[in-house]
Amino acid sequence: MPRRRSPQEKKLLTYTRERRNEYGENDKSSRRNIARSKRLVTRANRRRASVALADARGAADTEAGAAAQERFERRRPKRWAKYPDEPLGDSIELTLRYRVEAEEGRGANVERLRRLRERLRRPDR
Repeated sequence: MPRRRSPQEKKLLTYTRERRNEYGENDKSSRRNIARSKRLVTRANRRRASVALADARGAADTEAGAAAQERFERRRPKRWAKYPDEPLGDSIELTLRYRVEAEEGRGANVERLRRLRERLRRPDR
């Protein structure tokens, strides 16, 4: 049976494990846009292959086939990858840093930022 965690341990785990979408896009639209991006890349790669092989159609000709193959391999295929979401602790720290800069080092946010960094075991910057 796992041991019980203290509230402080739970909070630290929350700050490190939970993620926030910091890409600058609505997180709900990402569901649709991720699938769309994958589709568009795959479609572009299929199109590139079919255009390169269009000249090799017809009677069997090894030179035309080799030229089409060389033309196809000349360019890298398109790729797409997701950006990972940011850990919650990093997101909160960035928000507090902006607030401290806006207040020019005065106010309660300085103390909140210090406590957060202490909780995350990070040195003050």
